Amino acid sequence: MISVRHLTKRFGSHVAVDDVSFEVTPGEVLGFLGPNGAGKTTTMRMITGFLPPSQGSVVIDGRPLLEEPIEAKRRIGYLPENPPLYPELTVRQYLHFVAEIKDVPRARRAPCVDRAITRAHLTEVAHKRVAALSKGFKQRVGLAQAIVHEPKVLILDEPTSSLDPKQRADVRDLILGLRGEHTVVLSTHILPEVQEVTDRVVIINRGRVIAVDSAQNLSQRLRGYEEIFVEIGGAPVASVREVITAIPGVTRVELEEHGADRITARIHSDLGTDLRAEVARTLASRWRLLALRNESLSLEEIFLKLTTEQESA
Repeated sequence: MISVRHLTKRFGSHVAVDDVSFEVTPGEVLGFLGPNGAGKTTTMRMITGFLPPSQGSVVIDGRPLLEEPIEAKRRIGYLPENPPLYPELTVRQYLHFVAEIKDVPRARRAPCVDRAITRAHLTEVAHKRVAALSKGFKQRVGLAQAIVHEPKVLILDEPTSSLDPKQRADVRDLILGLRGEHTVVLSTHILPEVQEVTDRVVIINRGRVIAVDSAQNLSQRLRGYEEIFVEIGGAPVASVREVITAIPGVTRVELEEHGADRITARIHSDLGTDLRAEVARTLASRWRLLALRNESLSLEEIFLKLTTEQESA
């Protein structure tokens, strides 16, 4: 659906984006991450055709952006960090205007506006002037203008920037509702949010891509082993260690006592070895198994590790 090949942008002698390449499949939600000044917004602007690249190509749904700019842009909905709103218009008037300039056929404009209002949960404020809305609602209006022409691709640059936690949760739920129906590229600084809504992430630093994968796969690659966390009640430490160590595939056990009747354990195994079922069966047959979960690095830990490694390289 989106193909970015060797995208480069120079401003004089400064290289803001350096040979960036990645693919986004139909219906996928891709997180686009990087520190401030890494080249995220510049890349997003080139993908949308807002900024011409110095080198490289972008193809949207089979349409080369440079050779077929109008057809490629018809397939894109773009929400910049600061939505392009007209405060003197009502929400409905503004969305009708956007539908018109995006060349939605006259007969389809009203239904498309109604659908965008419903999907962005704007029904209660559709008659209000944009200037009278809260920041959270203005962000929803920005999202509605990005989807009003029913594009195949959505480019969302910091869609929850400066919102409070409740507003961020509302916008995040809207984005989750778009997955599958649209192909989405999402840029944000809020890493737990990315982990919740994206299928894969692209991490960029100093203008170059340093990782492309799912958060889970990146966690496994960086850590180098699988880890299971368990919590057990009513068991002696020595017995727990002996029993867990005897499970085939276990390479390391880290135990910690919490009072007289609770033990937690971190159980390591080789990459690709899933011991959860065997660990659960073994422990539950002997003691009270209070918790069991697969542990992975958070996206924040992955991000910091990758960018720090590049800085020190």
